[in-house]
Amino acid sequence: MSLPLSVLDLAPVPAGTAPAEALRATADLARLADALGYTRLWYAEHHSMPGIASSAPEILIAHAAAATERIRVGSGGIMMQNHVPLKLAESFRTLAGLYPGRIDLGVGRAPGTNAATSHALRAFEPDAFAGQLAELRAYTGDGFPEGHPFHRVQAVPTGVTLPPVWLLGSSGASAAFAGANGLGYAFASHFSPAPAAPALRAYRSAFTPSEAFPEPHAILAVAVVCAETPEEADYLAASMDLSWIRLQRGEFGPFPTPGEALAYAYTPAERESILARRALGITGTPEQVRDRIEALVADAGADEVMVTTMVHDAGARQRSYRLLAEAFALDRPAR
Repeated sequence: MSLPLSVLDLAPVPAGTAPAEALRATADLARLADALGYTRLWYAEHHSMPGIASSAPEILIAHAAAATERIRVGSGGIMMQNHVPLKLAESFRTLAGLYPGRIDLGVGRAPGTNAATSHALRAFEPDAFAGQLAELRAYTGDGFPEGHPFHRVQAVPTGVTLPPVWLLGSSGASAAFAGANGLGYAFASHFSPAPAAPALRAYRSAFTPSEAFPEPHAILAVAVVCAETPEEADYLAASMDLSWIRLQRGEFGPFPTPGEALAYAYTPAERESILARRALGITGTPEQVRDRIEALVADAGADEVMVTTMVHDAGARQRSYRLLAEAFALDRPAR
């Protein structure tokens, strides 16, 4: 059996493309991932970033699930600070009722945006995360105890179980929390410079079985650009370089073209920043990418790899996922 591969989609808005068009394109990638044998497809939650259209993962999940047949679809993740637990429970129970056995609920601690936008969302305080998560799970578990103000509150639709809950993180503390609470865990190595292995060891060491997760399950998220040649992969990845520099300056416009990125006059400090950022991702041919992923998995002890590919051209993005699926000989579902 091949290593399970999954997809993390941020719904990027390429320069020259209308945001609505970028949203509709998410279904095309979902259908491709479903046909190629990817295990799951997650959408991230980001706000006030015009270059990323995934501000409402629960809607994109419904859109993708309706367009596919087999692949699990979920959030990677829903930012708990921005949501009332009851409403979140009801949204994902509704999704689980519509698409039984195919929905995941990945949650994170961060707001997924800047301070001003976080305030506009009426966000909870960051240290409220544990209480919010306990409240969310209570709506599907044994409920609230007698005397609790929410004891008689019911999350509807009733008779539907909350999807498996995953915690997204990039530290040993988040990993141990996920393990102790019987959650799935996804380590964000696509943006974290910290090594994944210590966090995943902390997750397994603290793991307590739960109904959704009788065994620990750790996902390693990686950024990948795959193409037929190293030169083509490097060309496509140039868009990420300029996007990263703009992100550091607080500029959140559409995702640039490779030509625009290559024409940009980077300062020495910006080039150094780009090199550090590139080191977090994997760029190359299918064989190069496969070998690097396998090495990361062996080092970290991951059960699954979730790939995010940020390139300007939608066709090149789909081709990257196709080449990767072929390199790992993913089992395609029978049609």
